[in-house]
Amino acid sequence: MPYLVIGSKNERNEVKPSVEVAVKIADVLEVSLDFLVGKTNVEIDSKALKRLQDIQKLNDTDKATVFEIVDAFLRDRKTKKAYTN
Repeated sequence: MPYLVIGSKNERNEVKPSVEVAVKIADVLEVSLDFLVGKTNVEIDSKALKRLQDIQKLNDTDKATVFEIVDAFLRDRKTKKAYTN
């Protein structure tokens, strides 16, 4: 679903929305600007983004602990999936 398209003038590159308008659209759709304009195909919902922002605020030791836990969980899920298929 990425790519910002607003009317035919935008499609012909005659008019582009301002950054402020693009931010508002992204906020309403609860997607990142990168996803909205097609720079990434990874859609991060607002709850996940909030969690990432909270993790970013942690000290380096706590951040490393969080990522170790996430890495272990993902590794275990991938292993389980590999053996169940």
